[in-house]
This record gives sequence, C-alpha cells and structure tokens, in this order.
Amino acid sequence: MTRSLLALTSVALTSALALLASPVLADPLKIGMITTLSGPGAGLGIDIRDGFALATEHLGGKLGGQETQIVEADDQQKPDVAVGLASRMVERDRVNVVTGVVWSNLALAMMPTLAGGKTLFVSPNAGPSQLAGSQCNPYFFNVAYQNDTIHEAMGKHVQDAGFKKVYLLAPNYPAGKDSLSGFKRYYKGAVAGEVYTQVGQLDYAAELAQLKAAAPDAVFAFYPGGMGINFIKQFEQAGLKGATPLFGPGFSFDQDILAAVGESALGAKNSAQWSPDLETPANAKFVKDFKAKFNRLPSMYAAQGYDAAVLIDAAVKGVNGDLKDKDALRAAMKTAKFDGLRGAVRLNNNQFPIQNVYLREVVKGPDGAVTNKLAGTVFTDHADAYAKDCAMK
Repeated sequence: MTRSLLALTSVALTSALALLASPVLADPLKIGMITTLSGPGAGLGIDIRDGFALATEHLGGKLGGQETQIVEADDQQKPDVAVGLASRMVERDRVNVVTGVVWSNLALAMMPTLAGGKTLFVSPNAGPSQLAGSQCNPYFFNVAYQNDTIHEAMGKHVQDAGFKKVYLLAPNYPAGKDSLSGFKRYYKGAVAGEVYTQVGQLDYAAELAQLKAAAPDAVFAFYPGGMGINFIKQFEQAGLKGATPLFGPGFSFDQDILAAVGESALGAKNSAQWSPDLETPANAKFVKDFKAKFNRLPSMYAAQGYDAAVLIDAAVKGVNGDLKDKDALRAAMKTAKFDGLRGAVRLNNNQFPIQNVYLREVVKGPDGAVTNKLAGTVFTDHADAYAKDCAMK
C-alpha cells in the first residue's frame, strides 16, 4: 500500500471515529399551545400562554434542557376548532405535548384525538370530572385542579360560616356543572335556586331579578372571564352588593376580572389553590417578573400556565431528553416530582394534583390595585372526589 493511500485511510478512520464520538443532536421538544386567544374568554388563554412563556424563560429558554419550539393556535372557544387543531398538532406538527386549554368541553372533545396519537395532554386549567374518574386517561395530566375542588372549598367555607340558604349560578357546560356539584358536596344548607346560564352570556338581568325574589342569605356564582366581569358589575347595579354576600371560586374573582371590575369586588371571598401573596420563593419571583414583563398582575391562569411548563420540564429531564419513546415520557411525567409556584406538587393516581386550597379575600393592595389576599386554608393535601373511580395506579 502506498504512503498516500495509507494517509487517506488514516484520515478516513479518524473522521469516522470522530463522528461516532460526537453527540447526536436531540430532537427539539415541540409544544402545541392550543388556547383561547379571541372572544370573551381570550384573557384566560392569554394569561396561560404568558405564564407558560415566563416559565420557559426562567428555565433558560429550554424545557428539560431541550431546544423548545412552541406551536401556538387559537381554539376560539369552539370544540370543533379545538378538535381540528388537535388533529393538526398530532399529524402535521408532530408535537410531543399539547397544553393551554381553558375550557372543559374543549378538553373532552380533544382527548380522543390526542390519546389516539399517544400525545401527552397537560391541562393548565380544564379538569372535567369525567377525566378524573372512570374515564381517566393515561395521556391526560392536570397541573391545576379537578373542576369540583375549588368549589368544594367554598362550599365548606360557606357551610362553616353558618349560611342557611344559598342561591347558586354557573354557566351550562361541564365545568359549570362540576362547580355546583363540588359546592353542594360540602354545603349542606338549603339551596334557594340553582341556575345554569348560557356559556358566554353577558346579560344577567333576568337571573338577578329571580335571585332577588328568592331572598337568599348568600350567593355562590361561578363565572370566569367576560361572564364574570359582567355578572359582578350587574350584581352591584342590581343593589345586591352589600345586601347579599357574594361568594365564588377564584375564577370568578381572579386578576383578569378584578382589573375590569375594580372596587365592585372588594370584600368578596373566594377559594383557590394559588394566590399572588402565597409565600414560596418561586411565587414571589413569578409575581415580580410577570408584572415587569407584561405590565399587569398575574392571575391564577398565568400561574397554572407557569406550572404546566415546570411539569413538562421535569418529565423531559426524567427521560434525559429522549422524546422518541412516548411511553417513557408519559411514565416520567406521571412520577415527576416538581416544585410549582405552590411548592412541591404531587399527582394522584388519576394524574390530578393533591394540594392545599385557600380562602382569599379581594382587597386593595399597597399600590392601590385591587387584588387577592390570603385569608386562610380550607383544605390541606386535598384529593378530588373522583380519583377512587380511576382504574390507573
């Protein structure tokens, strides 16, 4: 063999060994952000998206240490649109995880498509009872709550406070029905009325007239987004504020609503698993940085979007960035131990959180802004009522 051929062989062998020794570039992590970005519920989806974005920024721009790509889409709060987007995310965009969904009816509609594609669904909000109980799904994870849970806490508070006759209102969709079921699970007094209104309804004159005629000693209302803004304003305009105590879940008195209704909500008590003044180091940084970045106080929805990113980060780290094995990624998410804004979070067998639920009161902050302040703890390490019906272990 000639010297020149020997030299060429040596160079080729060295190059081959170098290629074998070099790290293989991992596939990017692709997140499908399907959320509500238009219409009366847009504020909720925008807050989830922005909270998720801030968490990604805090984690160095990479979840699980992987290059992260976010594919964003507006579900328009329509189930058919959401299902079409889920199909596109699975088949065309090949995302690893879908998140962002606000509404329970959309989550239920999307679930068959996502499970069929073995695509993980991390809900930052929607937590329908069906997916917590007998229809629990190995591809569905919730980082926020099961729908009933927050309402259960307010039912317990209203019961403990001694109210005897309460009027109940909620929109007519799965989360609305779960909300009143949860409230009644712990409230044992008389129900003066139980009213389900249209989703997206903005005029409550007829319902408020019926409420006044029933003469309850308290009102419990679940109205998120634009529905909540209008209901609280009209409740005051009807002369009910100060005359009949108004209670609700955190969704009805969250920052997205308080920014619009202002002092009309002062003094109202509500229940939530998170509060802007919750004392954890991560939460203090989150509130400060969210306000600086987006020029507004964060809501529960923003906090839940943040925690969704933290859970995904933990799961991807659990498989060392190997995204090809979908079953391994799902198993890593199920067993992930992660510190959310509420502190350490653990998931039950149905993949919903076991957590504390707090009482909050709407107050004026030191800067004059209307916000929420912790007023007590209603539940400690609370599990939802449906986990026992879930066959997953």
